[in-house]
Amino acid sequence: MIGRLTGILLEKNPPQVVMDVHGLGYEVDVPMSTFYNLPAIGEKMTLLTHFVVREDGQFLFGFASESERFAFRQLIKISGIGARMALAVLSGLSVTDLAQAIARQEVGRLIKVPGIGRKTAERLLLELKGKLADALPSATIAVEDCQHDILNALLSLGYNDREAAAAMKPLAIGISTSDGIRQALKLLSKA
Repeated sequence: MIGRLTGILLEKNPPQVVMDVHGLGYEVDVPMSTFYNLPAIGEKMTLLTHFVVREDGQFLFGFASESERFAFRQLIKISGIGARMALAVLSGLSVTDLAQAIARQEVGRLIKVPGIGRKTAERLLLELKGKLADALPSATIAVEDCQHDILNALLSLGYNDREAAAAMKPLAIGISTSDGIRQALKLLSKA
């Protein structure tokens, strides 16, 4: 198995790159998140890789970070999600965005990725639940959960999305849910 390549970047043709590694030219498919961070042609680079052997060919996929490769490997374990679809997901969402969408069970974020329909998005949410949590710092999850709870509370009290978002803007980043709701309601009562 080829786990990592270090060499000179020869060509960039999205989503594929060609790397010269000691005289061998490797064609590597990369997600757009990796593609955008590639060095200039002729410069040295390193990619973490995942090697796939199928009856119709051998394919090499490259990633700039271990978290991207881990997410790719989790995606291709899901029935009906092939390597190309996994690349499309990682091209449309960063690993952090994907982990957040899964943690919050946000179908809408996943169906924005080309090639992902509602049923596929729901399957991804179900299959990946809890598997990408390491991609999110725990403090980030706690803060975003509080903000999500505050927003839901304001919406359930009858405020529309615009009013709720405006009331949440001035709130401190690490505010607790109860304090956040209280302060947001004070702001909304003054308006």
